Amino acid sequence: MQVVVELPDAVAKQLGPDARLQRRVLEAVALEGYREGRLTSGQVAELLGLSRWEAEDLLDAHGARARYSLEMLEEDRRTMARLLEP
Repeated sequence: MQVVVELPDAVAKQLGPDARLQRRVLEAVALEGYREGRLTSGQVAELLGLSRWEAEDLLDAHGARARYSLEMLEEDRRTMARLLEP
């Protein structure tokens, strides 16, 4: 799918060079999609042409932390306890 975003010339000029602006818009879409829970970090990596680790770094740099609830922590704790039982 192709999406076209039209900006007033003055705004586009203020935001920076065309290639850089396109990349920043794409990153903004990826970050917001991740924050909303619509994209996984793997999908962010794919969308931006990054490795999984580069995508994780980008997400961290923009404060988009992985969603990890207390319930998920408790489930992981129970799983580890089961796996470590003699």
